[in-house]
Amino acid sequence: MSDTTTQHPVEPGAAPAHTGPHGYASDKEAYLKRMRRIEGQVRGIARMIDEDVYCIDILTQVSAVTKALQAVSIGLVEDHLGHCVVDAARSSEAEGAAKVREASDAIARLVRS
Repeated sequence: MSDTTTQHPVEPGAAPAHTGPHGYASDKEAYLKRMRRIEGQVRGIARMIDEDVYCIDILTQVSAVTKALQAVSIGLVEDHLGHCVVDAARSSEAEGAAKVREASDAIARLVRS
């Protein structure tokens, strides 16, 4: 019998796992719709490459996909800060600090990419 629960390793100093609904839960369908649209754009880019479309036209589409993913990322960061971080901070100062550190690390990864 297999366990379908995903186990995430907890690193020392890491924020505790979030046990309630995620910050994006109320917008989940909108996020999924946006991601399906982005997925279609990426397939379109692959098709453009396969059809030997002009480089600049492909780069224009890559830029559009990048901006769309950035918009999703910003929305998820806002949801995380407004829900998960706030809930953790209400729970305890240590949990709040750990969630802020976790969010800061995630934002840093987004900015570096």
